[in-house]
Amino acid sequence: EVQFVESGGGLVQAGGSLRLTCEASGFTFDDYDIGWFRQAPGKDREGISCISSSDGSTNYVASVKGRFTISTDNAKNTVYLQMNSLKPEDTAVYYCAADASAGCDYEEFFVSLSSIWGQGTQVTVSS
Repeated sequence: EVQFVESGGGLVQAGGSLRLTCEASGFTFDDYDIGWFRQAPGKDREGISCISSSDGSTNYVASVKGRFTISTDNAKNTVYLQMNSLKPEDTAVYYCAADASAGCDYEEFFVSLSSIWGQGTQVTVSS
């Protein structure tokens, strides 16, 4: 069974840190581009970070650049999102996704019929 299971969310005070983990099973992890997305209450889901399988390049949207770091451990089929200096506006449900050809095109994860999504993990940052 193809699965992408997230963990690591929770409640943290502003300025704190969390590390999200997404563990893949049922597919060849290192052949896939990986993206992290989030959906805040009342807002659309947005891509915030990605890592390309072709060259390991990473991308961050402006709102998280310098605070969040995406990394992978291919031996463990796991992707991480280290989140530092958290702000209340980072409060959202966070999702990981994998796609064989999205690159770091966040929109491609949404439209691709072959994207694999996790179930989401809640991150709440209190002020």
